Amino acid sequence: MRRIALSVAATTMTLSLAGCGMLNATGDSSDASPTRGNDVTVGVLMPEKTNTRYSQFDYPIMRDRISELTKKQGKTVYANADASLKKQIRQMQQMIDDKVDLIVLDAVDSHGIAPMVKKAKEAGIPVIAYDRLAEGPIDAYASFDNELVGEVQARTLLGALGPQADTSDKVVMINGSSTDPNSAQFKEGALSELNGKVTIADSYDTPAWDPKNAEKEMTKAINSIGKDNIAAVYSANDAMAGGIVDAFHNAGVTHLPPITGQDAELPAVQRIVSGEQYMSVYKPYPDLAQAAAEMAVAKLQGRDIQFDSLTQDKVDSPTDKNIPAQLVTVNALTRQTIKSTVLADGIYKLDAICTPKLKADCTAIGLK
Repeated sequence: MRRIALSVAATTMTLSLAGCGMLNATGDSSDASPTRGNDVTVGVLMPEKTNTRYSQFDYPIMRDRISELTKKQGKTVYANADASLKKQIRQMQQMIDDKVDLIVLDAVDSHGIAPMVKKAKEAGIPVIAYDRLAEGPIDAYASFDNELVGEVQARTLLGALGPQADTSDKVVMINGSSTDPNSAQFKEGALSELNGKVTIADSYDTPAWDPKNAEKEMTKAINSIGKDNIAAVYSANDAMAGGIVDAFHNAGVTHLPPITGQDAELPAVQRIVSGEQYMSVYKPYPDLAQAAAEMAVAKLQGRDIQFDSLTQDKVDSPTDKNIPAQLVTVNALTRQTIKSTVLADGIYKLDAICTPKLKADCTAIGLK
């Protein structure tokens, strides 16, 4: 109901604005009287390097879209915190000192970064939270529908267990970092589908989303529950799914239970092809990164109508309410949907997925 209401509201606003000839969510910088011109500098802070999406997809797409929107006059400054809050604080302070015009922030620690968000605000630098909802006086938020991510993971996992799934089936949950607000939303969405249908035999919050930590947690669960008694594993993302697979292999398990993931990383897509991982969640990074770029330029150039049309959703953080947001939808990635997701969107080419080692598996599922 929450998402339906947002969709109806967004559609209504879009139609009314379009009817007045005012909506221009993708217009370039020649059709308004901006408060700033095209010569803008946007700082982009990403959280970690374990997940390769930030350097491979999010930042390059955002950089190129900002350049396009500003007729190649706008610049971006990039920094990755490598999962360190202290490092991200230093990076953000440097951007404030360098007087960038706006910061797009994917926080390592949403609570810990709040004082820096306040500092940026006091310096007159707008902050757009990206992917993770940072606390403090942010101006907008661009992310995926995180509860929906967890729901999609759990529904697909239940589908893998089949119609005979019941509370006797033991599921292990390897969740993300407790300092990441997205992790709690993924978990909440997943539990809304799993509760009452299976037994959550063990559950962990994984520090720093580290695959090595996930491997240790899974090893502990295997030893506690028994390797033959685990019906499925909810893994919050793909990198941790890799650690979980390693734990099963180290325990001598050859026929793995269904394992979820998220982010559609190339190794995960290949594990799905080979049958070691059941699913991932494909998040259309081009849509999200371009949305953040368009929000940033619209904000800087004083395009209030365009900015409002891009941020018609509303979210709450522990410190602020009714934050303007754009929440992008997601899709389940299984063997059956590889063609319609990562291949259709050009995220990967077929030969990158179907290496010689996976040729037979690819052929068996129609990837050729």
